[in-house]
Amino acid sequence: MSEFDEMAAEWDLDPAKGERARRVAEAILAQAGPLAAARGLEYGCGTGLLGFALQPHLAHLTLADSSPGMLEVLRAKIAASGVANLAPLHLDLTAGAVPGERYHLVCTLMTLHHLPDTDRALAQFHALLLPGGLLCIADLDLEDGSFHGPGADVHPGFGREELAGRLARAGFGNIRFSTVFTVERGAGAEARSYPAFLVLAERPAGA
Repeated sequence: MSEFDEMAAEWDLDPAKGERARRVAEAILAQAGPLAAARGLEYGCGTGLLGFALQPHLAHLTLADSSPGMLEVLRAKIAASGVANLAPLHLDLTAGAVPGERYHLVCTLMTLHHLPDTDRALAQFHALLLPGGLLCIADLDLEDGSFHGPGADVHPGFGREELAGRLARAGFGNIRFSTVFTVERGAGAEARSYPAFLVLAERPAGA
């Protein structure tokens, strides 16, 4: 089992994760424009916290993750909710090609820093989008590595200017950043704040 499989059953017990997802959903909805007819995909969906916040505002949302444990919790939540426009999908973009379906919206929340090859991931997101589609990435600003601690095999967040350049090279345009939440860790003298951004980037209509 992966660490995410092990954490899946208790993932939703942390209210900060739900609040984080709500803030990101509100920012996407405020900046993306009308999505009522849109079909979207969230990659790295976990238990669907962001997906359920977006669900009432989209025609359909595919919730994709590489963790079977997370998807098991997600399927139970979808069944219990009775919503008809959410669909779980086992998908590991680090292990193969993108699926055939294309979307108006692709979004991720705290996922990009876990993907080893950032440029490949951005190219895959571009391929998943229809021309004119929108990519929404919420993730950590560049930090000193203390968020995950020593030895963690992840990116220490992203500098906004550098990520904007990577997005442009992947074929995206109209790239804009905002700060959507801050993760608080520790207490007293050990307290740390880790800001997180939301970046919106468009696949050009003719691309």
